[in-house]
Order: sequence, then C-alpha cells, then structure tokens
Amino acid sequence: MDFHQYLKARRAEIDAALVAALPAPPECPAVVASAMRYSVTAGGKRLRPILCLASAETVGGDLALAMPAACALEFVHTYSLIHDDLPAMDNDTMRRGQPTLHVVAGEGIAILAGDGLLTEAFALMAREPATVDPILAARKLRVIGVVAAAAGAAGMVGGQALDLGAGRSHEADPPAPPPGGEHLRMMHARKTGALIRAAAVAGAIIGGAPDPLVGSIDAAAEELGLAFQIIDDVLDVEGESARLGKTAGKDAAAGKATYAALYGIDGARQMAAACLDRADLVLRKAGLEGTLLPEIGRWIVNRSH
Repeated sequence: MDFHQYLKARRAEIDAALVAALPAPPECPAVVASAMRYSVTAGGKRLRPILCLASAETVGGDLALAMPAACALEFVHTYSLIHDDLPAMDNDTMRRGQPTLHVVAGEGIAILAGDGLLTEAFALMAREPATVDPILAARKLRVIGVVAAAAGAAGMVGGQALDLGAGRSHEADPPAPPPGGEHLRMMHARKTGALIRAAAVAGAIIGGAPDPLVGSIDAAAEELGLAFQIIDDVLDVEGESARLGKTAGKDAAAGKATYAALYGIDGARQMAAACLDRADLVLRKAGLEGTLLPEIGRWIVNRSH
C-alpha cells in the first residue's frame, strides 16, 4: 500500500483500539467516561500513535505489542489538549472541529477527564500487553519511563509552564521582552517535541531495537517534533479554522511568539525543511532510509492541517 493508504489503515486500527481501551461504566462513572470518549473519538491526525507503530514496524517489531503504548500516547496527547484549552490555559473553544470539552461538559468534568486519560495511559501500558516474558516486561517498564518523562515536569508540563509565563511579569515590573528563538525552541521541545520523541522511542523499544538504533530514532524524532511545531505555527497564520479543527489565528491574536512571527512564513518553512533534512540524514546513517519514518517526516512538513 502507498503511504496515504498506510495512514488510513493505521488510523482505523488505532481508533478501534482507543475505543476498546477507554474506561466505561459501571467501573467508571458515566459522566467521566462520556467526557473522555467525546475528546478521544473526535478525530485528529493520530500522529503520535502512528509514529509509535511505524517505529516498531521499522525495527521489525510486533505491531500488536506496540498498540497499547500507541493508545496510551494518544490518551496523554488528548489529555494535554483538554487541559490546554481550559480558560486558565489557552482558553480555546474549538478543538478537532468541535466545541472544546470544557464548553460542553464544564471545567470541572474537563479537568477530571484529562486527569483520567493521563492516569489511564499508564495503567494501560502496565496492563498490556500481558506477559510473563522478562525481556518484554523490561521493555514495557522502559517505555513507561520514557512516556512519563515526556509528559512530566521536564516535558509537557514544563513546556506549558514556559508558555504560560512567556512575556509575562509582575504587574509592578516593566513588561518582559518577547521571547526569542532559543526560548521558543526550548519551550516547544518540552510542550510538543517531547511526546513526539517519546512516541518514536517507545515504538523502537517495544519493537526490540538495540540502544544505538533507539538513539538514532530519538535524534530523528527530535527534529520531526520541531518541524511539527514550526508547521503548526505557519498553519495558524495560513490555515482556516474549519480545516485545522481549531481556532486559526489565535496565537497572533494573543500576541504569542511563534516561529512564523519571529522568522516569517518563508523563513519558518525553510526551518522545517532543514529539520527534515537533518532527520533524514540521521535515519540514513542508521540504515533506515526508505522506511516509514522519513515518510512520516514529509507528512509532517507538507501537511495542510
């Protein structure tokens, strides 16, 4: 199958696995179960679970063994979107083409649904795939650690904190200067890039890749994570809300520093292309040219939503 057929097939498999993995009544209160399902099943690119599965496939791993981690990564990602959209964070009202969860269910349930998805992600990885094989058990534990680090204070949480604090100061102080390129790179390496790297690394680990190969995939995924954010910033300027599935132009309206704002549309696209070139070089040196990973990189850079 060609790459677009591959994406379609993997999305269908991931969507079915996500529905099966979601907590449901009577074990989970219906109001929380419904809220989690609302956000998880709203669609999305499924980049992180696809990257996890593709990475496992690239190193010769079993996709069935990688699927629980893939679903867990989407749970973590969806939790982050729910919380990022809250009034105390980015205060957005549209996500994945529908009203954000706090608009539909209220802030309290939205917070709890996010908490539930984050926690369930780790329960899922601990529970599945069930195994008595010590080698697979060790891989699972390592994957849990990788995802936890990406989601935690040094990863997504820290990146969101930097985003919230960007350009802000105490009321009595003079306004802080707008953040520059290095601050932007550091912030998004945590907020966006960390989970994308974790997805690729998790797939490689569960697929049984040796450490040097895991390191190469990690280095390439770091470039892809940066490229993803750069293109996100470009699409926030060029895109339409209906196609993006979220509010276009919101970053500019909020006065946020973005790659598009700092470097211009053309400059930002050139930066994303350079990221892709560096990722391709790493993968080529690791003997992974012609695999799914470079294709995913091109998908990231050339996407329109």
